[in-house]
Amino acid sequence: MANEIPILDLSDFLAGKPGAHAAITKELQYAAENVGFFFIQGHGVSQDLVEATFEASRRFHALGEAEKMALKANTHNIGYMGHGASISRASQVYEGERKTNLVAALFLKRDLAPDHPDIVNNKRFRGANQWPQDLDGFRETTVNYMNAMEGLAKSMLPIYARALDLADDFFATGFQEPQYTLRLSHYPPSVAEDNQFGLAPHTDSSFLTMLAQNKVEGLQVRRTDGTWIDAPALPGTFLINSGDMLRRWSNHRFLSTPHRAVASTAGRDRYAIPFFFDAHADYVQTCLPTCTDADNPPLYEPTTYTDYMLWFAKKNYAHFQEDAAE
Repeated sequence: MANEIPILDLSDFLAGKPGAHAAITKELQYAAENVGFFFIQGHGVSQDLVEATFEASRRFHALGEAEKMALKANTHNIGYMGHGASISRASQVYEGERKTNLVAALFLKRDLAPDHPDIVNNKRFRGANQWPQDLDGFRETTVNYMNAMEGLAKSMLPIYARALDLADDFFATGFQEPQYTLRLSHYPPSVAEDNQFGLAPHTDSSFLTMLAQNKVEGLQVRRTDGTWIDAPALPGTFLINSGDMLRRWSNHRFLSTPHRAVASTAGRDRYAIPFFFDAHADYVQTCLPTCTDADNPPLYEPTTYTDYMLWFAKKNYAHFQEDAAE
């Protein structure tokens, strides 16, 4: 199955070797237009940091439920979402009755200072992180991981730009301070009903998603012919997929491929640490100039991360629906 999802090696590109940018652009363009997923190796992110982040997630989810619920996710989509508190209502690929996802998660974003203007002004999706008490090293590890993933994602933007026939620096302004979310997910052993999943078939909302590989497989990807394949866990790699924001921005040139996580079975805890990467919260994303012409008009109105995520979160997360009811 591994050869159905391309594997891209970033090492020559990151080292600035002649011809590497053109070569990796061709590979990424093929993957984004035909598969929607690809692995990257040679990315330069410390495996020790990846393992430390998985361990930080495990330690957090081992806390008592009351301690975790004290950090209940808020209208910034920051904090803890309990087991079964999400339903993939925004998905266009989830067939049948919409059932709760058998997953719990802690959402973290950029760790802004308490006196940051966006914190002071309570700007949506720019709130303060909610940190667990007495979990030594948790904050430092997860912030270091988010910093490393931001750096990696930004380093890939010139490849995405060239793959879309744009200038290498096209995305520089929109991603000067990108929006991102780290989701520390736990799929505990569960008994799933029919048509119930750890995370139901869906597409991501993001520009791109970066998933570190763990030792327990569980992710499945839908081929363009509608059949599902297991995504292998390749040690030392990240699995990358483009999401709905990039699909919108590229006028459907780049895929946002459906995927799902199977429910964990008896004696099998699965952890995942996806990193969702987006443009600045207020950057207006207008159909890319190379993705539209007289015969291919824009399919969407311009939007921002903030506006799109308000719609997405209200559809999917119980804490948003509860806040709206209040």
